Amino acid sequence: MAVERIVIENCAIATVDAGDTEYASGHIVVAGNRIESVGAGKAPENLENVVRRIDGTGHLATPGLVNTHHHFYQWITRGLATDHNLFNWLVALYPTWARVDERMAYSAAQGSLAMMARGGVTTAMDHHYVFPKGSGDLSGAIIRAARETGVRFTLARGSMDRSEKDGGLPPDFAVETLDGALAATEATIDEHHDASFDAMTQIAVAPCSPFSVSIELMRQGAELARRKGVRLHTHGSETVEEEQFCKELFGMGPTEYFESTGWLGEDVWMAHCVHMNDSDIAAFARTKTGVAHCPSSNARLAAGIARVPDMLAAGVPVGLGVDGTASNESGELHTELRNALLINRLGAHREAALNARQALRLGTYGGAQVLGRATQIGSLEAGKLADLVLWKLDTLAHASIADPVTALVFGAAAPVTLSLVDGRPVVEDSRLLNVDEDAVARSTRDEAQRLARIAAQA
Repeated sequence: MAVERIVIENCAIATVDAGDTEYASGHIVVAGNRIESVGAGKAPENLENVVRRIDGTGHLATPGLVNTHHHFYQWITRGLATDHNLFNWLVALYPTWARVDERMAYSAAQGSLAMMARGGVTTAMDHHYVFPKGSGDLSGAIIRAARETGVRFTLARGSMDRSEKDGGLPPDFAVETLDGALAATEATIDEHHDASFDAMTQIAVAPCSPFSVSIELMRQGAELARRKGVRLHTHGSETVEEEQFCKELFGMGPTEYFESTGWLGEDVWMAHCVHMNDSDIAAFARTKTGVAHCPSSNARLAAGIARVPDMLAAGVPVGLGVDGTASNESGELHTELRNALLINRLGAHREAALNARQALRLGTYGGAQVLGRATQIGSLEAGKLADLVLWKLDTLAHASIADPVTALVFGAAAPVTLSLVDGRPVVEDSRLLNVDEDAVARSTRDEAQRLARIAAQA
């Protein structure tokens, strides 16, 4: 059967390839689920089996955005504990999160995914680590929501085995045993992980954080991930309190602790990494350990400003993350392009910290790097998967900004005229094609209310 082609023409293009190639007016040809060609001017003539031609006048085409850190379940606990730092916020919300069940997880995943997808995310991830006893198949529910939305997806199957009785933060009934967590994680990998080039679902091993898991869960989790050939993810160096916790409990800082448990390497990425000194950054650069930078969440929880310019200069792979929507109520990755640029300019490097094209790279190719998929997604190049976004920049919000990349990053959130994932439309004219947004809004509201009632009665 002849491959079907989609042709996009007359748009500005930011390829985010190794040379940051851009075209003021160019074309993209998609053949099946791959990008066939990208270039200046009109598409080649006499292409066969063209099923759709799109006039991209007034638009910018970029790779699809790649989200590298999230907690979907938090969609139904937005707007709570709004004036807390990280540890107090966790203490305030864990009793509620510990009542999440399968229906809630599915609805919250739908809401989180819908918000990201309609805003240009083509590859999402979820770090889910709360598995209360008797709560159902939470991983399966989250994966089902991603499949229905139509986005590429990595589930970082999280775990916690250090509860309040062990000096941790979560309630005792909300954690797993060491053996139970490892067995459930391996079962999730066996059932759902796809290692193929065009995989839509992948799994990572993801113990929650140094202060909520045992040393053995960290060590054996790393061994499990490498035995199964999947990536590793956790939270790292998010707050000053975390650094103090690690020094008191382990006699070393977070980065040294991670290295001692096998948690530095090119198959690892950490969320946040706000409090990193020069030797920490050097260790990440030496081992090619990745970072998910979450500027809005870091600001919301007053965690601090991550040293992203220094990480990039050292060669650390850095992507962007929404983080959970209980610490980033918008849940939308375009916000992170803008906030990564603006917040880092408040740091030591000031106006030289990041520019618009560096911010776009963080949200596309950088994200693909930390998820281990840079050969497949993250840039617009022939042979890569057809994950791309067509942003409308000729409206009141952007029309007077001459440079389209500046308009996208510095400006208001741009409407998405078209989003392709694996060559298939997921968003058109700012509306999701596979999900009823109004129904999801009602469902997430109802599940948020149900969770609040259950938590209040506990």
